[in-house]
Amino acid sequence: MEKVLSLDMYASAGIGVLALLLGMYFTRKISFLKRFCIPAPVSGGLIVSLLTLLLFSVFGVECRFDGTVKDLCMMLFFTSVGFQSDMKVLRKGGRPLLVMIGLVVVLIVTQNFISVGIAKGLQLDPLFGMAAGSIPMSGGHGTSGGFSPLLEEMGLTGASSITMAAATFGLVAGSLLGGPLGEALIRRKRLSTPSDSADVMTGVETTESHEEVTATEEGTFKGYLRAACVLVLAIALGTGLSKLLVMTGITFPTYFGALLAACAMRNIFGLSPKWAKELSLGEMVSIGDICLQLFLGMAMASLRLWKLSSLALPLMLILVAQVAFMGLYAAFVAFPLLGKDYDSAVLVSGLCGFGLGATPNAMANMSAVCYKYRYAVKPFIIVPIIGAMFVDLINTGVITLFLNLIR
Repeated sequence: MEKVLSLDMYASAGIGVLALLLGMYFTRKISFLKRFCIPAPVSGGLIVSLLTLLLFSVFGVECRFDGTVKDLCMMLFFTSVGFQSDMKVLRKGGRPLLVMIGLVVVLIVTQNFISVGIAKGLQLDPLFGMAAGSIPMSGGHGTSGGFSPLLEEMGLTGASSITMAAATFGLVAGSLLGGPLGEALIRRKRLSTPSDSADVMTGVETTESHEEVTATEEGTFKGYLRAACVLVLAIALGTGLSKLLVMTGITFPTYFGALLAACAMRNIFGLSPKWAKELSLGEMVSIGDICLQLFLGMAMASLRLWKLSSLALPLMLILVAQVAFMGLYAAFVAFPLLGKDYDSAVLVSGLCGFGLGATPNAMANMSAVCYKYRYAVKPFIIVPIIGAMFVDLINTGVITLFLNLIR
């Protein structure tokens, strides 16, 4: 008889932290992980999720994690990203932004053509193909949860299990593909040289000027306190914006309201250098990066890998085809169109992240690449905006179109 082990938010957060620390340790000790830019939360989280799979398979015990702290970390991270969205910097990178939007449109459309095409070739319901297309791939677990009831209403039995399992597969695959692909492009094209720092967590810098600042411990504390307070205020304002966005009838990520509020605050305060300084942007970026690592550690540790073991052969065939296409598309289409430079390689690693999983995976992939080489400003501005706004909007429209065509 199957047993359930329910973990509260404190225990769930603690296991996520252990997964992150374990991944950081392995990344320092195992050259393979650092060489191929595997994010520390991914390597550590996969080990923990494999242990929960063993617990389920051998003893019949299912571990259920509380997502409260995980969701809070995600919200804090994306709010910090909003504060980095300086429109002055964004305008300078206009072309890569437009190119990335075009690449996302083609990616989403092709993902559905691949999945529906294979399903029809195997004489299966096209809705089965849709359940393994852009809904779980570019949409992730959020879009999967939103569209599963509709797929079931249209006649696909077990749509929720199929889409969630596919989204889990994509989450892992996107994390494992993006970093190594970006690193390989940089190494083969000789776009940058590895950092000589032995610390895997160094190398990420803010977009602000790099003047040396001598601060007392009290000054440092006040800077982080100010940054934390501003982040919480932006999240509070974002709650109101999210309620307005719900009224549009379009499904947005839960963090999108906070990201918009943070972006507006950054650009309003940015009108005055004195006001901008009060935001403590450097400390804010540090808080956001910490929250990203914690979020992914908890997310990866809580994966229910036994869902993948129950996948039918046709579904696995579709998912493998999606991963293969993503790798080829990123390397031979996206990278050349984006300019074949260092920023392009970092963007490609991010594209794999949200093209198969979710925006946090994209950010972790890019961070892993930058930890080994150097920070890239434009990718960390472009990818969160595309992942938060354009991916969901484009994906919703494309999915709706495909569902109407195959009905």
